[in-house]
Amino acid sequence: MEKTESPSKLIDGRIKELNDWRGKTLAQLRKLIKEADPEVVEEWKWRGVPVWEHDGIICTGESYKAVVKLTFAKGASLADPAKLFNSSLEGNMRRAIDFGEGAKINEKAFKALIRAAVELNKSKAKPKPKPKATTQPATKKAPAKKAPAKKAPAKAKAKAKS
Repeated sequence: MEKTESPSKLIDGRIKELNDWRGKTLAQLRKLIKEADPEVVEEWKWRGVPVWEHDGIICTGESYKAVVKLTFAKGASLADPAKLFNSSLEGNMRRAIDFGEGAKINEKAFKALIRAAVELNKSKAKPKPKPKATTQPATKKAPAKKAPAKKAPAKAKAKAKS
Protein backbone atom coordinates (compact mmCIF):
# COMPACT_ATOMS: atom_id res chain seq x y z
CA MET A 1 0.00 0.00 0.00
CA GLU A 2 1.35 3.37 -0.98
CA LYS A 3 1.28 6.39 1.28
CA THR A 4 -0.34 8.42 -1.48
CA GLU A 5 -3.51 6.32 -1.42
CA SER A 6 -6.62 7.80 0.17
CA PRO A 7 -7.52 6.63 3.68
CA SER A 8 -10.63 4.91 2.30
CA LYS A 9 -8.51 2.93 -0.18
CA LEU A 10 -6.10 1.99 2.62
CA ILE A 11 -9.01 0.73 4.73
CA ASP A 12 -10.28 -1.24 1.71
CA GLY A 13 -6.80 -2.75 1.48
CA ARG A 14 -6.74 -3.68 5.17
CA ILE A 15 -10.12 -5.42 4.90
CA LYS A 16 -8.92 -7.33 1.83
CA GLU A 17 -5.58 -8.27 3.39
CA LEU A 18 -7.26 -9.67 6.53
CA ASN A 19 -9.12 -12.12 4.23
CA ASP A 20 -10.98 -13.88 7.04
CA TRP A 21 -13.72 -13.24 9.60
CA ARG A 22 -11.81 -10.14 10.83
CA GLY A 23 -12.00 -8.50 7.39
CA LYS A 24 -15.70 -9.30 7.14
CA THR A 25 -16.32 -7.93 10.64
CA LEU A 26 -14.34 -4.74 9.98
CA ALA A 27 -16.21 -4.25 6.69
CA GLN A 28 -19.58 -4.72 8.42
CA LEU A 29 -18.68 -2.26 11.19
CA ARG A 30 -17.44 0.27 8.63
CA LYS A 31 -20.73 -0.03 6.73
CA LEU A 32 -22.73 0.56 9.92
CA ILE A 33 -20.60 3.58 10.86
CA LYS A 34 -21.24 5.13 7.44
CA GLU A 35 -24.97 4.40 7.72
CA ALA A 36 -25.13 5.98 11.17
CA ASP A 37 -23.18 9.06 10.05
CA PRO A 38 -23.13 9.66 6.29
CA GLU A 39 -20.77 12.63 6.86
CA VAL A 40 -18.13 10.52 8.61
CA VAL A 41 -14.54 11.07 7.47
CA GLU A 42 -12.23 8.08 7.17
CA GLU A 43 -8.59 8.54 8.16
CA TRP A 44 -5.53 6.30 8.29
CA LYS A 45 -3.34 7.06 11.31
CA TRP A 46 -0.63 5.71 13.51
CA ARG A 47 0.99 3.54 10.85
CA GLY A 48 -2.06 1.66 9.77
CA VAL A 49 -5.07 2.21 11.99
CA PRO A 50 -8.44 3.00 10.39
CA VAL A 51 -10.02 6.00 12.10
CA TRP A 52 -13.52 7.43 11.72
CA GLU A 53 -13.97 11.11 12.51
CA HIS A 54 -16.65 13.77 12.66
CA ASP A 55 -15.63 16.94 14.54
CA GLY A 56 -13.03 14.74 16.24
CA ILE A 57 -12.33 11.04 16.50
CA ILE A 58 -15.39 8.82 16.80
CA CYS A 59 -13.53 5.52 16.93
CA THR A 60 -10.57 3.55 15.66
CA GLY A 61 -10.71 0.06 14.18
CA GLU A 62 -7.88 -2.28 15.08
CA SER A 63 -7.60 -5.92 14.12
CA TYR A 64 -5.88 -8.49 16.30
CA LYS A 65 -5.58 -12.25 16.07
CA ALA A 66 -8.63 -12.93 18.26
CA VAL A 67 -10.69 -9.72 17.97
CA VAL A 68 -11.59 -6.69 15.92
CA LYS A 69 -11.52 -3.81 18.39
CA LEU A 70 -13.37 -0.54 17.96
CA THR A 71 -12.07 2.01 20.43
CA PHE A 72 -14.25 5.05 21.04
CA ALA A 73 -12.10 8.08 21.84
CA LYS A 74 -14.65 9.60 24.25
CA GLY A 75 -16.45 6.37 25.09
CA ALA A 76 -16.40 6.95 28.86
CA SER A 77 -18.66 9.97 28.30
CA LEU A 78 -21.21 8.03 26.24
CA ALA A 79 -24.33 6.35 27.56
CA ASP A 80 -24.27 2.67 26.68
CA PRO A 81 -27.70 1.28 27.55
CA ALA A 82 -27.19 -1.83 25.39
CA LYS A 83 -23.89 -2.57 27.20
CA LEU A 84 -21.89 -2.79 23.96
CA PHE A 85 -18.64 -1.66 25.59
CA ASN A 86 -16.80 -4.74 26.78
CA SER A 87 -13.17 -3.64 26.82
CA SER A 88 -11.02 -0.77 28.16
CA LEU A 89 -13.67 -0.13 30.79
CA GLU A 90 -11.30 1.21 33.46
CA GLY A 91 -10.15 4.45 31.79
CA ASN A 92 -11.48 7.97 32.10
CA MET A 93 -11.75 8.62 28.36
CA ARG A 94 -11.87 5.61 26.05
CA ARG A 95 -14.09 2.60 25.85
CA ALA A 96 -13.85 -0.27 23.39
CA ILE A 97 -15.90 -3.03 21.89
CA ASP A 98 -14.11 -6.30 21.11
CA PHE A 99 -15.77 -8.37 18.40
CA GLY A 100 -14.60 -11.98 18.40
CA GLU A 101 -15.13 -14.50 15.62
CA GLY A 102 -18.85 -15.11 15.10
CA ALA A 103 -19.89 -12.19 17.32
CA LYS A 104 -23.39 -10.91 16.65
CA ILE A 105 -23.50 -7.14 16.11
CA ASN A 106 -26.45 -5.33 17.65
CA GLU A 107 -26.78 -3.00 14.65
CA LYS A 108 -29.44 -0.71 16.12
CA ALA A 109 -27.53 -0.15 19.37
CA PHE A 110 -24.20 0.19 17.53
CA LYS A 111 -25.56 2.89 15.21
CA ALA A 112 -27.07 4.72 18.19
CA LEU A 113 -23.65 4.65 19.87
CA ILE A 114 -21.99 6.07 16.73
CA ARG A 115 -24.59 8.85 16.54
CA ALA A 116 -24.10 9.64 20.24
CA ALA A 117 -20.33 9.87 19.72
CA VAL A 118 -20.86 12.27 16.81
CA GLU A 119 -23.21 14.44 18.88
CA LEU A 120 -20.70 14.50 21.74
CA ASN A 121 -17.95 15.55 19.33
CA LYS A 122 -20.17 18.28 17.88
CA SER A 123 -20.96 19.62 21.35
CA LYS A 124 -17.26 19.75 22.23
CA ALA A 125 -16.08 21.10 18.87
CA LYS A 126 -14.33 24.43 19.08
CA PRO A 127 -16.40 27.11 17.40
CA LYS A 128 -14.95 28.33 14.18
CA PRO A 129 -13.21 31.66 14.68
CA LYS A 130 -15.31 34.63 13.72
CA PRO A 131 -13.86 36.72 10.94
CA LYS A 132 -11.96 39.72 12.21
CA ALA A 133 -13.92 42.93 12.16
CA THR A 134 -12.87 44.96 9.21
CA THR A 135 -12.89 48.71 9.35
CA GLN A 136 -15.06 49.89 6.57
CA PRO A 137 -14.13 53.13 4.91
CA ALA A 138 -16.47 55.94 5.85
CA THR A 139 -18.61 57.07 2.98
CA LYS A 140 -18.38 60.68 4.06
CA LYS A 141 -15.53 61.98 6.07
CA ALA A 142 -16.30 64.48 8.74
CA PRO A 143 -14.65 67.81 7.98
CA ALA A 144 -11.27 68.07 9.59
CA LYS A 145 -11.22 70.42 12.54
CA LYS A 146 -8.95 73.40 12.07
CA ALA A 147 -6.63 74.20 14.87
CA PRO A 148 -7.56 77.50 16.50
CA ALA A 149 -5.49 80.43 15.20
CA LYS A 150 -2.62 81.27 17.48
CA LYS A 151 -2.75 84.68 19.01
CA ALA A 152 0.37 86.72 18.58
CA PRO A 153 2.14 87.49 21.82
CA ALA A 154 1.40 90.95 23.23
CA LYS A 155 4.94 92.24 22.39
CA ALA A 156 4.53 91.25 18.73
CA LYS A 157 1.22 93.12 18.62
CA ALA A 158 2.85 96.26 20.02
CA LYS A 159 5.67 96.11 17.42
CA ALA A 160 3.13 95.66 14.66
CA LYS A 161 1.32 98.86 15.73
CA SER A 162 4.46 101.00 15.69
